[in-house]
Amino acid sequence: MDSPPQVNRGGSLRSLLSGLLIFVLLLGSVLALHYYIGHRLIGASGLTGGVAVLAWTLLWTLFACVPLAFVATRALPRTLALPIYWVAHLWIGIFGLLLTVVSVVDLVRVISEWIVGRALPAWVGPVQAAAVLGAVATAALYGFQVARGKPRVERIRVPIASLAANAEGLRIVQISDVHIGETLDGRFLRRIVEQVNALNPDVVAITGDLVDGSVARLREEMKPLADLRALYGVFYVTGNHEYYHGGPAWEEAVRRLGVTVLHNAHQVIEHRGGQVVIAGVTDHDGGHAGPEHAPDVGRALLGAPTGVPRVLLAHQPRQAAMAKGHGVDLQLSGHTHGGQIFPFMFFVKLQQPTVSGLQKLHGFWLYTHRGTGYWGPPLRIGPSPEIAELTLVSA
Repeated sequence: MDSPPQVNRGGSLRSLLSGLLIFVLLLGSVLALHYYIGHRLIGASGLTGGVAVLAWTLLWTLFACVPLAFVATRALPRTLALPIYWVAHLWIGIFGLLLTVVSVVDLVRVISEWIVGRALPAWVGPVQAAAVLGAVATAALYGFQVARGKPRVERIRVPIASLAANAEGLRIVQISDVHIGETLDGRFLRRIVEQVNALNPDVVAITGDLVDGSVARLREEMKPLADLRALYGVFYVTGNHEYYHGGPAWEEAVRRLGVTVLHNAHQVIEHRGGQVVIAGVTDHDGGHAGPEHAPDVGRALLGAPTGVPRVLLAHQPRQAAMAKGHGVDLQLSGHTHGGQIFPFMFFVKLQQPTVSGLQKLHGFWLYTHRGTGYWGPPLRIGPSPEIAELTLVSA
């Protein structure tokens, strides 16, 4: 008789303690940064008495809203959780802006004091605090309007050497990182669908992160997707956010809406007698959901005709390394949001080979989409949302 499997309680306890330690360190760091912002904006502004107490109370309440929103969206009815979610995510964006601007202002102040050899006058503190708050408030209002506004249509011509002359002019309209969820709903998706359909595309490519929530929660919000139209079809690949909320379930839900899911697969389309391969792979980290969800470019292109253009849909730009040597001519990706909020685009480069736009990489073209929606803070400062229209032309 086989002995029962042994449970590694020691390993589980170590993992739990390690996770708890990381959480405590992260929480402590965020607390310290909030105190730094409060010290520089409230303390240095000269506020005293009840006004100062009120300002500090507001700062710590906003800090508390972030973990509270995480709990509220899972434990409270949507009508109660949604206001907390909105406040929390707006604050995450504004906090990032405040931290950036306050840090830069402090650096300038330190350099100025070093140059003049003495501390700046006392009146500088309140003026700096007012200037920082005014600049951040203006940036946040602008970023909110851009994030929630109409995406810009970017028109790009992509030269492809293997494109048949009679197939020239094939137009692929790409949307990516729509992130339908708590703050972007079916009305937003309806506007995107109408904007895409107005372009009369030959092909529509959806390169992942379509949703931020479960199928059960967002089924009604996703219905407008069924109205997307393209001459040769609408094609979709998963992003990392689908796998946070049930990747296999979302593939099936999208398929039921009439969209072709390219799960390590391809289709061949004919445009004016010329052929083009449209292939797609699962997200870079899809393998965490099971080995069948790991991206596999070789499998996606198995049996695809050679000597004709190959367009690969892959959510993350770094998946271009996987496509090397597979005869890909153009990879369409997203994931980066173009950085979404300045200056975070500089940090994206630490993980991804490109942030936005069309570039040559590994011997083929890679187009990195800035995203059609947004994630987290409902703000876009710098990179605006886009719908990309890519036209294939002969090289």
